[in-house]
Amino acid sequence: MTPEQLRASILQYAMEGKLVKQDPNDEPASELIQKIKSQRTRLAKESKIKKSKKLPLITDDEKPFDIPDNWEWARLNDLSENVQYPFADGPFGSNLKKEHYTDKKEVRIIQLSNIGERGWRDANHRYTTFEHLKDIKRSEVEAGDIVIAKMMPAGRAIIVPQHLEKKFVLSSDAVKFVPNKLLYKDFLYFAINSSVFKSQVDAEVQGITRKRTSLTKVKKYILPIPPLEEQKRIVAKIKKLMPLVDEYAESYNRLQKIDNEFEDKLKQSVLRYAMEGKLVKQDPSDEPASELIKKIENKKAELIKEGKIKKSKKLPAITDDEKPFDIPDSWEWVRLESISILKNGKTPKKQDISFKGKYPYFKVRDMNNNRIYMKNVKNYVGDKYKKQLMPKDTIIFPKNGGAVLTAKKRILVENSLVDLNTSGIIPLSPTYYKYIFYLFSSLDIRNYVKGTALPTIDSKKLKATPVPLPPLKEQKRIVAKIQKLQDSISSLSK
Repeated sequence: MTPEQLRASILQYAMEGKLVKQDPNDEPASELIQKIKSQRTRLAKESKIKKSKKLPLITDDEKPFDIPDNWEWARLNDLSENVQYPFADGPFGSNLKKEHYTDKKEVRIIQLSNIGERGWRDANHRYTTFEHLKDIKRSEVEAGDIVIAKMMPAGRAIIVPQHLEKKFVLSSDAVKFVPNKLLYKDFLYFAINSSVFKSQVDAEVQGITRKRTSLTKVKKYILPIPPLEEQKRIVAKIKKLMPLVDEYAESYNRLQKIDNEFEDKLKQSVLRYAMEGKLVKQDPSDEPASELIKKIENKKAELIKEGKIKKSKKLPAITDDEKPFDIPDSWEWVRLESISILKNGKTPKKQDISFKGKYPYFKVRDMNNNRIYMKNVKNYVGDKYKKQLMPKDTIIFPKNGGAVLTAKKRILVENSLVDLNTSGIIPLSPTYYKYIFYLFSSLDIRNYVKGTALPTIDSKKLKATPVPLPPLKEQKRIVAKIQKLQDSISSLSK
């Protein structure tokens, strides 16, 4: 169980009434809810507050689980304080623009980045003026109010901290909720951050690129409410358990790091054995790699004749000192440039990029996943960049910048354009592109990096690297074995 899952489980147990014992002497939550309603009715009659719109009764279908007999289900709207603006969202459009910002520490604007996973996050300091606050008074937030994210992570809540700023106001990304003083605010904070509330939000968020909820929806969501004294006992228990979860998280993260390192080392061992010819048996009936090299050279000569690639200088013979290990007799040592073409990417002009087009366009950041194949296209380019395309089955990798040291490598599933910070190894037919991928993955990329301020791949050194080349049929057997073993290693680490 991950630390996040453990935290969620504790909150779920708390919301189901299973974290602390019920006390029959506690005043039931029904009495508490009734006091809030009576208070609201009285103040509305006295015209001290506006009469709020009555929400529908909570049906059994809405209740996600059973709660103790002395608890009650209630909508968030019915748990708010009886003030002029118990709920509000942030000002939109012209009500809070850059011209309203100030460098002076006057009214702190609560932004989405301030709504942290574990409470208030003191980031992105932005202020508006006391004068402008008068125009957006409805969105003012007091210390102690609860602020809920309206955009993803929609539904996450914080309590606005005391003694941090003189005044607060919402941004358009959040809504405020002023809890009724008859309730224990800390309990409501944990309840809103539990899966009880979040599941309701997640079920109704809208939008494609930036999913969001709304103030109207937030007000109608339901929470389980215990007696006041039990609310306090629950919060005390949660606060006692969470530091223990933090300790567990430290140990868990350390073990995860060890597991990841162990998994990486195991996978690298598989690659090393594969490249040494020890992973699968050699078949004497396979056409030797020496014949494969001749076919590659003939294919290269054709490409040069057709003007598709430039003729390169004759490569020096590989000396025994350059060979890091012995390989089977049917294999050959070759330089990487002998069996592939190293090509640099090209960054298109902004106006040439679109969401629809003929050819996919990838950036280095599109490699930020654990997939081998480059999919999920976000951007496209047209025929203008046809000459700069990398062909299908090219192995692409970061060429410069911090991403170089991550050693990310991906395979293109179709002819694509990649940006200038990316290079590609194009396997020369008839080598097997997946073998070239694993061959390249077996190399320690740090040995080919120059520069410290801006790490860059030394392409000249990379192209000259001696690499082992098995017969074509054996390349395919090696790939199948690598994939089988690495999948097993990954499953063991889950």
